[in-house]
Amino acid sequence: MAEKEERGCSNSSCEKSSCEGCPSKKKPADFRVDANKDSKIGKVIGVVSGKGGVGKSLVTASMANQLAKQGFQVGILDADITGPSIPKMYGVHGPAQADEEGIDPSYTQNGIALMSVNLLLPDESSPVIWRGPVIANMVKQFWSDVRWGELDYLLVDMPPGTGDVPLTVFQSLPVDGIVVVTSPQDLVQLIVRKALGMAEMMKIPVMGIIENYSYLVCPDCGKHISVFGESHVDEAAKELGLKVLGKIPVEPGFAQAADQGRFHEVQNPYVTL
Repeated sequence: MAEKEERGCSNSSCEKSSCEGCPSKKKPADFRVDANKDSKIGKVIGVVSGKGGVGKSLVTASMANQLAKQGFQVGILDADITGPSIPKMYGVHGPAQADEEGIDPSYTQNGIALMSVNLLLPDESSPVIWRGPVIANMVKQFWSDVRWGELDYLLVDMPPGTGDVPLTVFQSLPVDGIVVVTSPQDLVQLIVRKALGMAEMMKIPVMGIIENYSYLVCPDCGKHISVFGESHVDEAAKELGLKVLGKIPVEPGFAQAADQGRFHEVQNPYVTL
């Protein structure tokens, strides 16, 4: 009894594992980072993939364009630090403006706020050769130091996999949900299960799956050709209890617009949010 009083517990039937008032029962650590004081952000949505090369940035930019066209204030946080592509897609170049109060995002021609490491480098073609902790801290700074202003949606374009950066985003930002991007040639169930497993561990809702490179439309007859194999995304989504938010065909016009820095002109009707 004396030992319990020394610990500050007044419950005579105290058991360490059951007493809510016992100091030995610690609360889980909170790694959330405060947003910049000049930021007021509604929903934060992460765009993730199990592997690279599935068009995750294209999906992120497509969703951003769609939301902007609907009249929402939208931002994109490019968390793919070692492989940033969002600024090039929109033809946006640095340097971003900054002062002691924070960093101002750059803007696309259709009014989407952007922040990417490419906008901070002296030469945007320079490789980013940083260790994981440095990259993770940069992502946190994109949340805490950037003056995003008032946004309805902030889309976070994350690097593939379940490494340092996705973990940092899930722990540090108030993520409301994630969208998983995949393609027909992936082992869909395995890839989606990995992303889903990480989201469940971090208690982040999964909003649904988007399949890119789903098919090619024949320009002569209009037939759908499964260039990368038959899609299994519907079966995977049903098994996992998820929604299919879109199936994007191979569309050369999308790639051309991205290469030419004109993605602000693209409206991708195959993506829903």
